[in-house]
Amino acid sequence: MTQTTADLGPEDRKIITLARSARARNGVPEGAAVRDETGRTYVAGTVALESLNLSALQTAVAMAVASGAKSLEAAAVVTEADAASDADRAAVRDLGGPATPVLVAGPDGELRATVSAG
Repeated sequence: MTQTTADLGPEDRKIITLARSARARNGVPEGAAVRDETGRTYVAGTVALESLNLSALQTAVAMAVASGAKSLEAAAVVTEADAASDADRAAVRDLGGPATPVLVAGPDGELRATVSAG
């Protein structure tokens, strides 16, 4: 059976909602949110500057690191894509480890896939 957003726990649904909100609010291609080992969340959108390009998930991971997070419990990205990119999964893996779940949701907030960062 395929997992849906409704099947997720409240904390995982929360990071999908936050990621979706960031995408809509900022008018960017992707929104992302990560939850650290203390339960704090970090929310970001795509960064597309002339001299700096980061996906939303890379930006959220960077925000967590800059704020002192030691690890990640989960990550979510809201995107038109069907899967998290290798670079996004690598960023999550660097801080959270290979077993950290990456939730991939569509713009409507519906879960498309759950993959490990590894």
